[in-house]
Amino acid sequence: MKNNSQLDRYDEQIISILGENGRLPVTEIAKRIGISKSPCQARLKRLLSEGYIIGFKAVFDPVKLGREHVAFTEVKLSDTRELALEAFNQAVRQVPEVEQCHMIAGQFDYLLKVRTSNITDYRKVLGNLSTLPNVANTSTFVSMESIIDTVVLENKT
Repeated sequence: MKNNSQLDRYDEQIISILGENGRLPVTEIAKRIGISKSPCQARLKRLLSEGYIIGFKAVFDPVKLGREHVAFTEVKLSDTRELALEAFNQAVRQVPEVEQCHMIAGQFDYLLKVRTSNITDYRKVLGNLSTLPNVANTSTFVSMESIIDTVVLENKT
């Protein structure tokens, strides 16, 4: 974890523990880092209010939900002026299959992580992506296997 002068070792431990399991009760977090419940609760509240922790969410198993097909899509725009970028940004947010969208400095403008149930469904999504504002062309890379993912599915609690 990047060392931040406003965070001490207890704060960093809280963030690390919650990164692995966001459902742990405060009493368990306090026990793991060696402080009592009240100061741990105060630290957690501060980490939330100061924006170090921005929220909690459920992590779903994409295989069980029938969304195991992952493709990475490079998108090149025909226009990269600010209004064109914003038009694309707004439109891509409306595509539910797009799990991540990153503006890239390089030979293309955006990199999207698209999750669908199979290649046929991906092809339909790609057709829709191609019609978004200012899209000039796309390239697709299909993931064969995820080697490293920030979501640890084995740690279900």
